[in-house]
Amino acid sequence: MIDAPLDVWYAWIGLAVAGAVTLGVVSGLPTAPPPDAVSAAETVDTVAAADPPATARYRVTADRTRVTTRGVSLRSDGGSAFAAFGTDSVVPVDSGDALAGIALGDHPNRAFDAPGEFAVAVATARAEEDSIATRTESAAEWTAGRTLHVRHVSWGETDVTLVLVA
Repeated sequence: MIDAPLDVWYAWIGLAVAGAVTLGVVSGLPTAPPPDAVSAAETVDTVAAADPPATARYRVTADRTRVTTRGVSLRSDGGSAFAAFGTDSVVPVDSGDALAGIALGDHPNRAFDAPGEFAVAVATARAEEDSIATRTESAAEWTAGRTLHVRHVSWGETDVTLVLVA
C-alpha cells in the first residue's frame, strides 16, 4: 500500500494546525447575511419620485442605521451595507428636529409660519448633514431605530424628501 504513515509526529502536528486554522476561519464568519440597504434606498427613491405628498415606511432589519444625503448605511451582526440614493433631494431628519413632525405626516404649516421658514430649515438640515459627512464617522451618527419614515413634501418653492429613523 502507498499510504503516509500517521505515526510520524510532524503529520499529527500538521493535522492539528490545519484543524485550528479551519476552526478559526469558520468561527470568524458572520452568522447572518448583511442587512439589505438596497431595498431601503429603493424605498426612499420611490417616494422621492412620486408626486408630493408621498409617504412610506420601511422596517429596518439592522441594529444600526445611518442616513445621509447620499445614501443609507446599515449595520448588524451579519456585516454592514451601503446603498446610494438615486436622487439628490433627500434630507435626513433628527427625531428632535422641527422637521421630524413633517416627516411623520404633519403639514409644514404646523411647524412653520411661512414657506420661507420651511426652506431655511431644510437648507440648514442639509448643511448640517453635509458638515457631518465630511468629518470622520462617529458612533453618534448611527441610530438604533427600527423604522425608516420617508416623506416627499412640497411647500412653496421647497420640494424635499425627508427621511427619519425612529
